[in-house]
Amino acid sequence: MEIKRFNCNYLSENCYVASEGAGAVIVDPGFLDDEIDGLYSYLDAEGLKPEAILLTHAHFDHILATKILQDKYGIPVFLHPDEQSTLQLDRKYVAEENIRNFQPEFERTPVSDGQMLVFAEGRLKFRVIATPGHTQGGVCYYEEKDGVLFSGDTLFAGTIGRTDLEYGDYDMLIRSIMEKLILLPGETAVYPGHGRPTSIAAERSDNPFLEPFNEAEEEFDPESIEPVIIHGGEAVPL
Repeated sequence: MEIKRFNCNYLSENCYVASEGAGAVIVDPGFLDDEIDGLYSYLDAEGLKPEAILLTHAHFDHILATKILQDKYGIPVFLHPDEQSTLQLDRKYVAEENIRNFQPEFERTPVSDGQMLVFAEGRLKFRVIATPGHTQGGVCYYEEKDGVLFSGDTLFAGTIGRTDLEYGDYDMLIRSIMEKLILLPGETAVYPGHGRPTSIAAERSDNPFLEPFNEAEEEFDPESIEPVIIHGGEAVPL
């Protein structure tokens, strides 16, 4: 799999193009109007035909160019249905940030946890992993063959997604990461929605937000255990 990363908008959002042969998918296209020509130039130069847009979630900085690209290429946009609440908030955020020409009215194809999305004549296969917490309907896309995870704003190098925005839930986000992402093979390459790529192994070891997982185990000392006997249903020290 070939992966091209684009840095988009003033929030430094990462858009990715993943391709095999001539088939390609676009992950989280957060391009402003004056940035998108870079994407077009890359697709043309590499002879790539976009087949779909994969959205990890619907915060405006990840979806700014979605409708433009859907109209241009006539391709489906995959998004979890629980992101409707996020889409409704986007207009508020965009107005506050004075972003023009925002178009959230694109056609959406719903995804669900465990669903497999297949592109490029079967050479790209992404498993949907539902990871709510940053938003209600956040997902990651996992390509097992090449060991690649597009994590959106769920997991970053050395940190995790923020949960102080509306509909964020810290406990839910931690569960999503610990129960689903951290269990992936350590060599899995993680391509987040902001910042540099990382790996599952690196986050297991070094991410301070995952300390319950990466905390070093204490060496067991049998002499530190006080012997007891059970008497009348109670533990009594010897």
